[in-house]
Amino acid sequence: MTPEGKLRALGLELPPAPKPVGSYVPAVRSGNLVFVSGQLPMKDGELMTLGHVGGPSTTLGAALSLSKGGEVTMEEAQDCVRQAVLNALAVVAAEIGGLKHVARIVRLTGYVASAPGFTDQAKVLNAASDLLAEIFGEAGRHSRVAVGAVELPLGAPVELELVVEASGG
Repeated sequence: MTPEGKLRALGLELPPAPKPVGSYVPAVRSGNLVFVSGQLPMKDGELMTLGHVGGPSTTLGAALSLSKGGEVTMEEAQDCVRQAVLNALAVVAAEIGGLKHVARIVRLTGYVASAPGFTDQAKVLNAASDLLAEIFGEAGRHSRVAVGAVELPLGAPVELELVVEASGG
């Protein structure tokens, strides 16, 4: 089954490739590698939610003012990171002419806007890793970095970037 067919079987579809929100390009191809710029959980042109994952669960966290949004649950963060994956794949498809040309997902780097004391960034990113494996099988298994951040662009709870190997030259 093609990656697009696997997406359909999962009840998912690629959105239009998101436009950059700053002075950069969505992706750069160098040889067979495609470097996808950071993708936010945008759906229909809007962030799915705002805030920090884990919320003010400690006395320190409750005392600190979270600048945008509020507490984002683990489930909400995982939904957001899956949407960010779809956005990144839309960029890849636009860059290389479709997901059928993906030879392998090389690396996923994910950032989680984390409330003080939140240390489950890897669990948030597992949702992205699992989705890539469902879509691409063994070629979707990748190296990964999961990083906690104080703030992310536009108040997003997650951001991710991909490095993808394209088939052919």
